[in-house]
Amino acid sequence: MADYTSGLPIVVIKAYIPSQLPEGNPGHMTDTPHESLGVHGFNKFEAGQRTFQRSEHGLDHDDFMAACQCPPLNRLNMKSLKSIASAAVLLATFFTPSGVSAAQCQNTLNIALGVANRLQSHYFNTANGQYTGGSLWTDANTLEDLHNLMLATGTDPFAAVADQSFIGRNANNPSTNWQSILNGSNDDAGWLVLSLWKMADYKANRGQSNTAFLNAASQIYDFIATQWDDTCGGGVWWSTAHTYKNAVTNELFLRLSAEGYLRFKDPTYLANAKKTWAWSCKVDWFCLVESSGMRNSQGLFNDGLDSSTCKNNGQGVIASGLAALFVATGNQTLLDQAEITLDATMAHLTAGTDILKESCDDAQSGGPVCNQDQTHNDPNHQGIWTKHLQYYLDWAGPSRVGKYQAFLGSQTSAVFHFGTNSDDDVGSVWYAPNQGGSIFTPKTSASGLAAHVAAAKYGPC
Repeated sequence: MADYTSGLPIVVIKAYIPSQLPEGNPGHMTDTPHESLGVHGFNKFEAGQRTFQRSEHGLDHDDFMAACQCPPLNRLNMKSLKSIASAAVLLATFFTPSGVSAAQCQNTLNIALGVANRLQSHYFNTANGQYTGGSLWTDANTLEDLHNLMLATGTDPFAAVADQSFIGRNANNPSTNWQSILNGSNDDAGWLVLSLWKMADYKANRGQSNTAFLNAASQIYDFIATQWDDTCGGGVWWSTAHTYKNAVTNELFLRLSAEGYLRFKDPTYLANAKKTWAWSCKVDWFCLVESSGMRNSQGLFNDGLDSSTCKNNGQGVIASGLAALFVATGNQTLLDQAEITLDATMAHLTAGTDILKESCDDAQSGGPVCNQDQTHNDPNHQGIWTKHLQYYLDWAGPSRVGKYQAFLGSQTSAVFHFGTNSDDDVGSVWYAPNQGGSIFTPKTSASGLAAHVAAAKYGPC
């Protein structure tokens, strides 16, 4: 595959100066190689224009997601980006102290607008407010992507969608029974809160009332919080059936809790974020406290727990929540730990050419591609990862941007050149030309949209 990033200019990032420093010592920033973590060879970010190279990694891991029920253990050998998807789950910029400001690449945003126009005209059903071929949690992500785009462009081509959408209609109805809508899914609930907050930020930015959306998000968050108990030492259950605890649900709870504290200054949110991180982190010199054992010796998060031993049983990621918690606490080491997982994603869940891929795809080698069943639940995690990498960088500051800049540029280029058809639909395969096997759904188009918006802010232009 061609290198789409060589020779491209570097976006100059403005200084990150919070209007109010968080409590605690922000720590000392360093570019000392962390050889003991298997991460080495990364370059220090400097002001001005220069060429950045992403890290090389000595990390090795079993990149599969294993689901466990407790009891008994039920392992599903699924290779997917789902656990990685929430790796960079973070928060929007409009309610923050001041955040990072980056020059937006208009050409990339124009490409994103083309994808969004097609997404809305081809898939969005105004009658029921849903995306044809989508699901509740993927629609939540798509709505988030759409409003993330409009916040980036400063334009309003989809201004009515928040209130037209199924999620928005229910947010505007104070009598909505969210537990009935969620049907016991606590991870879906987390994605809905993120979507509601993003749409609320858009409304606030445009001078509209966002109270209904914030209230709905708070109701859902409060319910998620009730799903924490001491089984396996702590953690939120994946569903109200209480059969399985996994990383993604708890990474989302960490992110929501840290962001909730930043939004509302309620110490309960911060306490929830801290206890979730403490539980998720494994005892080691770079971890803060003893916990569930969800983080393995390579710095990667496993998605499931075997409740009989509370040991690792899968993989998950947590970078976004740690960045939000960094903003709340000033603990710089949280960013270092977040990037262990971000960098492992780039090293291991790519096609060997710095392009994210679903592991069921092997089109580049002339092998099989994901079928419709395989992509039904997990078709958009490349885009979720890039979107929340954008949010991570919003909070982490300019010193953290350089390592990921070229990688984001590679994603948007691959989506444009390989993933997009003549109708501006984006498929599931980014890393190789479509030979008839790429799946095209609203979820895959939203995934490509997210990659473009993230790259417009932090990739080369």
